Amino acid sequence: MSGAGRRRVAAVILREGSVLMVRERGRGDSGRHDGPEYWTLPGGGVEPGEDLEAAVRREVAEETGLRALSVRRSHEAPYPSGLTTCFRVEVGAGEPVLGVDADLECACPRMVGLVWVPVARSAPDGPYMVPTLLSPAHP
Repeated sequence: MSGAGRRRVAAVILREGSVLMVRERGRGDSGRHDGPEYWTLPGGGVEPGEDLEAAVRREVAEETGLRALSVRRSHEAPYPSGLTTCFRVEVGAGEPVLGVDADLECACPRMVGLVWVPVARSAPDGPYMVPTLLSPAHP
């Protein structure tokens, strides 16, 4: 996870009390993506000239195969790879399908799975407490 300072976006996609997260592998000692696994919200870097809403729509499509129906800015979160603007994203029907990293320097996959992670509500009628990044010790 490099690029600290690069502008990022992330999608909070909720369904039936769970948030969709991407299971990824970090770089190991070999320089390949064979290091520790972690889970993160679907998202990534903003391309030059791209606005934040367009970036989150693109990232949702690339990483999950889902189509963003509506996008609403939620909050900012620090990530190891840079400040991230998180959006609440409503998606079309269907199950997510893991995308493929097209911009990696190596042929090894960074994204290795999609996981629906149950989230808790802060109160019975309150908002969901959504994680933005989880280590393997906290699936």
